[in-house]
Amino acid sequence: MKMPPCMVWLPADHRLLGDHGHQMPFLLLGDKYARAVKVGVEAQPVMFPLADVGDIPELLSMVDGVMLTGSPSNVHPSHFDEEVADPSLPLDPVRDTLTLALIKACVHEGVPLLGICRGFQEINVALGGTLHQRVHEVPGRMDHREPKTAPFEEQYAPRHPIHLAPGSVFETWAGGPQVMVNSLHGQGIHRLADGLEPMAQAPDGQIEAVAVRGARTFAYAVQFHPEWRCWENPFYSAIFAAFGHACRQRRSLRLQAADLARHRPG
Repeated sequence: MKMPPCMVWLPADHRLLGDHGHQMPFLLLGDKYARAVKVGVEAQPVMFPLADVGDIPELLSMVDGVMLTGSPSNVHPSHFDEEVADPSLPLDPVRDTLTLALIKACVHEGVPLLGICRGFQEINVALGGTLHQRVHEVPGRMDHREPKTAPFEEQYAPRHPIHLAPGSVFETWAGGPQVMVNSLHGQGIHRLADGLEPMAQAPDGQIEAVAVRGARTFAYAVQFHPEWRCWENPFYSAIFAAFGHACRQRRSLRLQAADLARHRPG
C-alpha cells in the first residue's frame, strides 16, 4: 500500500487587502515557503484556515511537522513587555496568538519544528526571550535589512557569513564552520530564551540560528531565508532534507499508533 504523504502545517498570515478604501481580510501563505516544503522537504504543505489555540492538539495529531514562515509582519512587542517602536510596521496579533501556543505544543509533543525569520523570532518569544525591534539601531550591529527596491535575486543573494557552532548539525549541513547566507530582517534576537541554544552568529554577534534545548526531534530555527530556491543551495537544501527526515520519522510513528488503535481489542 502506498505510504500517505508527509504533511507539514504552515500557519497563515492575516492581512487586509484591497484598494479604494475597501479592504477585506485574507489568509496568506507565500509560495516560496510552500514550494520549499514540497521540493526541499518532499512533503505536502497544508494550511488550517481559522485554526485557533483550542484546535492545536487535534490538528497536530494530523501532521508530521510544523514550519513557521517569515512574514512582512512582526511579532507584537507586548509579548516581550515592550511598546511598539515603529507604528508603521505591520503586525499580526491573530498569528501571534496561534503560533506562540503552537510552538510550545510542538516542543511538548515532539513534533518536528522549523522556524524561518518571523518564525525564528516567534520561537524565541514563545520560550521567554526578547527581540530587538530595530537591529540596525543597536550599537555595533549591522543593518540586516534587504534593499527593498532591488530585484528579488539581489534581495535574497548572500549578504554576510555566519559562524556555526562547532560540532553542531549546522556545521555538518554547511560542510564547514562558516557559510554565507542572505539577510532580510529588521528585528532580531535580543535576549535569547533559556530554552534555546545558539547555533550560528553573524559577524556582529547577532544570533542567526538556534536549537531547542532537549528537543526530542528536529527543532531548529534560522533568521535567514533558506526557503529561497533551496534546491540551488547545498546548505539550504541540507536544512530542509533534515527536516524532511524528521517528518518522515514522525509519520511512521503516527501511522503505527493509528494502526495499533484500530486493532486494539474492545
